[in-house]
Amino acid sequence: MIEQLKSTSDKTIGFKLSGKLHDEDYKTFVPLVDAAIAEHGKARLLAQFHDFQGWDAKALWDDIKFSTTHCTKIEKIALVGEKSWEKSMATVCKPFTKAKVQYFEASQLEDAWKWLEEE
Repeated sequence: MIEQLKSTSDKTIGFKLSGKLHDEDYKTFVPLVDAAIAEHGKARLLAQFHDFQGWDAKALWDDIKFSTTHCTKIEKIALVGEKSWEKSMATVCKPFTKAKVQYFEASQLEDAWKWLEEE
């Protein structure tokens, strides 16, 4: 499931990812990112993982498509997680985006938001 988080800026969008992601999740997530990009030219994303269990096959394909079509339209990505494999996602996703990517522990959620707001 992807749940939108409240943000202090309309250029910065936050999402909480939990359980296993499905195609339907991307049908709600991608339009919100596209709207921010349309309004500001680029967007900044926060992805907070909580009890995250990965993707089903269709959602994994959606994620790959999103990464390739949005790789130049996102300035920063803050990944906030609770597991060591989530931390490694910051390294894995760097080659697929031009965005600055940084990982934060779950206890550093506020720091992640602040980092996204920095110019």
